[in-house]
Amino acid sequence: MPRPFEHWHVLPHGELTEVDAGILTVVGRIRMPLGSFPRRMTVVRLHDARLVVWSAIALDENEMAALEALGRPAFLVIPNDHHRLDAKSWKTRYPALQVVAPAGARANVDQIVRVDTTSPDFGDADVRFLAVAGTRAREAALVVRRPSGSTIVLNDLVGNVRDATGLAGIMFRLAGFAGHEPRIPIVVKRLLVDDARALREQLLEWAGIESLRRVLVSHGDPIEENPRLTLRRLAESL
Repeated sequence: MPRPFEHWHVLPHGELTEVDAGILTVVGRIRMPLGSFPRRMTVVRLHDARLVVWSAIALDENEMAALEALGRPAFLVIPNDHHRLDAKSWKTRYPALQVVAPAGARANVDQIVRVDTTSPDFGDADVRFLAVAGTRAREAALVVRRPSGSTIVLNDLVGNVRDATGLAGIMFRLAGFAGHEPRIPIVVKRLLVDDARALREQLLEWAGIESLRRVLVSHGDPIEENPRLTLRRLAESL
């Protein structure tokens, strides 16, 4: 993993895409020793036009203009201490950003950019931040409600990379980030999960959301085909 960038550094990425009202996402590529790896940023518009930026990626100016047309960046969510790559440059570009991280990741994130809070108040009952149960509060999630349904935004907890090829693809599959179906990566189980039972209950709680339309993950495709069943299967894998 590259060192966190000091300045705005644009790596290859696609276009911002709206997956639901006020929920945009974009996929970039990050260079790894054996190939490139996909990473996803998600942006959620609050009811007052402020923006929650999840797992930030530095975009080119055309895409940043599209993002700013949606609203004002107000919250920068660093969902775990491995997702700090562009955090400092975002804070420099938008000094008023409130930096958010789960409590278990705070110390490491603070080394790159000062965390303002581990329990943000978005001022919007339809957007909720939480530390994922069973992860020592090192992994965060968002639950976003919209009239058309609910979206869960996850980070490293679930991998769903479908297009991994070559030697890098083999390594990503062995780590559990890539494969033919969503998985809880082996490295995540080893490094982040300290209470499998609590995590299982968390996944089942999310699976019980009748309005759930999709799960967005930081590495891989959105889970939109029966996401509730997928969450139940992930819970059973623990």
